[in-house]
Amino acid sequence: MSYSPTDPPRQLIDQVRAAASARRPLRIIGGDTKAFYGQPVAGEPVSTSGWAGIVSHEPSELVVTVRAGTPLVDLEAALAEQGQCLPFEPPRFGPASTIGGAVAAGLAGPARASAGGVRDYVLGVQFIDGRGEWLTFGGQVMKNVAGYDVSRVLAGSMGTLGILTDISLKVLPLAPAEATLVFSLGQHDALEQLHRWGGQPLPLNASCWVTDQTQAEAPELLFLRLRGAVAAVESACERLSREAGGRRMDNAETGPDWAACRDQTLPFFNAPAPDLCLWRLSVPQTAPVISLPFAQLIEWHGAQRWLWAPASAAAEIRSAAAAVNGHATLFRAGADGAPGVPRFDRQTAVIDTITQRLRAEFDPAGIFNPGRMG
Repeated sequence: MSYSPTDPPRQLIDQVRAAASARRPLRIIGGDTKAFYGQPVAGEPVSTSGWAGIVSHEPSELVVTVRAGTPLVDLEAALAEQGQCLPFEPPRFGPASTIGGAVAAGLAGPARASAGGVRDYVLGVQFIDGRGEWLTFGGQVMKNVAGYDVSRVLAGSMGTLGILTDISLKVLPLAPAEATLVFSLGQHDALEQLHRWGGQPLPLNASCWVTDQTQAEAPELLFLRLRGAVAAVESACERLSREAGGRRMDNAETGPDWAACRDQTLPFFNAPAPDLCLWRLSVPQTAPVISLPFAQLIEWHGAQRWLWAPASAAAEIRSAAAAVNGHATLFRAGADGAPGVPRFDRQTAVIDTITQRLRAEFDPAGIFNPGRMG
């Protein structure tokens, strides 16, 4: 289904204008599958789920424009019919996940370290600001006079700057070949291998190191996904199997496993206890083993590390992340909601100033998802 890109979302615009006039907070939702991410928001729900559909898709130009309420499963199915994909592999967290929510959250899946993140593929957006104006940025249409690439600023803004309505994205062809190798390696050795392989001409696409608690002996395993030209993938499989003892796995088996890693449905992501929080550590790829008394799952060739720990461990976790020039996010709170614990690390004064100026410009009444980024 396609639509005219000039048709305004009147219902959404009217709801925003009424809320701005009354200075009434709004809680923006698409599929509402990421309500756990960030601080809880109290406000009148405003949903983009009715604003859905592909506006245009030019396979030869590798560009798609889609309405924000479009379910990810529908968009990815349409792209797959043309042999294309969203390279950043946005997590779904449920069948109702939308492309607008994926861009607003700024989250990417297993291929992030190799393929890039969400904002790397955002070409342009249309969104409703806090005055109820429908604005267009990026693409062939408009460049922000303030000097900011607003299209990309909105990626990861968590709905605090405006309501995304239409998004133009760069897409890529599906890789001709794919293979997954598994290695029996402890965390230190796995990171050392990933650092070494990262400096070589190998078609690395994704990695996941984890202790397999589903097996009695709980082996430590590194899974490595290769994607690219057939010859390059086959050559890399032969070499890595020979040099590091990798075992090639069946793609029919690993495909669902990588999807489960993306959507956090692997056994690791089941909370070991109701009071534990899921922490996300973002660190340099070359960071060493981070010594914390909690089991970890490591992605992005070492750059993203997950662990379950109580909210009371916030200072210890954030100090450990900062020691390797990284930061920690409380990604999912435990059953008590982790009161008093900030979800995100404190930003620098410069970033805080820029963020405040952007919010003052686009949402002067402060009605969009207030407190979400706390």
